[in-house]
Amino acid sequence: MESIKVVIVGGGQAGIAMGYYLVKEKVPFMILDANEQVGDSWRNRYDSLVLFTPRTYSQLPGFPMDGAPNGFPTKDEMASYLQQYANHFNLPMRHHTKVDRVTRQQNGRFHLKTTNGWIEAEKVVIATGAFQKPYLPPVLDSANNEMSQVHSSAYRNPAQIPGKSVLVVGGGNSGAQIAVELAKERNVTMAISHPFRFLPLKLLNKSMFSWLEWGGLLYAGIDTTRGRWFKKQKDPIFGKELKSLIKKGQIHLKPRVMNVQGKEVEFADHSRLSFDRIIWSTGFSPSYEWIDIDGVIATNGWPIHNRGITNIRGLYFLGLPWQYQRGSALVCGVGRDAEYLVPFIKHGDK
Repeated sequence: MESIKVVIVGGGQAGIAMGYYLVKEKVPFMILDANEQVGDSWRNRYDSLVLFTPRTYSQLPGFPMDGAPNGFPTKDEMASYLQQYANHFNLPMRHHTKVDRVTRQQNGRFHLKTTNGWIEAEKVVIATGAFQKPYLPPVLDSANNEMSQVHSSAYRNPAQIPGKSVLVVGGGNSGAQIAVELAKERNVTMAISHPFRFLPLKLLNKSMFSWLEWGGLLYAGIDTTRGRWFKKQKDPIFGKELKSLIKKGQIHLKPRVMNVQGKEVEFADHSRLSFDRIIWSTGFSPSYEWIDIDGVIATNGWPIHNRGITNIRGLYFLGLPWQYQRGSALVCGVGRDAEYLVPFIKHGDK
């Protein structure tokens, strides 16, 4: 069995940010990633995706992103940047290597079963990110196969969606961008569980993220008054396109979906409408079944931790939503959480 001091599971933005700091501290490590290359989690998203964070807030520590700092990168630009980042710092990575199981031995070391054999590690950082298992609501239990449905994670472009009438379920930024794109050629309805809150991408020619940082909110920890307040707020929709199309009547709104039968959808207001296609932009749920260690995962499926540090000596998490602050699952903030973990990984938890 191969032995490695520190194993990082996941080669996305969280994993390579952790790698950057471990290289700086000369800590031996290896990043294991199931994808073909760095950045594939971005490459495989819908074609028209543009980040709502400007380049200044779309880069990891130590390596600036090319292009206008206040411009908004595309998903392919983001993928290329992450690949360049890993290459620039010569991060040790193994692709096509999926971790199927992690256990902890009596001697305190970890055994990782991968698609390329077993690895023993002194310490493990789980950096698989926030987007793991697409979440589909229970209302689908009553749906039959007559309705063509797709989760937003599998959506690529309008050509993939035949038919004229489309229902987009979910009120996040991905659902908003997809609805706006489809509204050019389709009759689009959005089903949402709470009213939209819109924010412009820029205010007084400065990114909203600049204002959030200036106001002490973007990186405010969950152990602070500002951080606790900010975490309770619903995520806004960035940009004005969706708001404009709703106002013009080109995108229609309905309340929460209650039931799906064939092509007919029942909503919370008891109305029923038929659609050719449904796109479920309903987010993701955690998927940590492969971590076979007691006391790590709560009954709700999320890791038990304090700022990424678990109760299991030598086991850490990185890149979780609100791991410590709003930016924890974003490119702009994951480096801060990675830097916080470095001394614990290097010198021990105690």
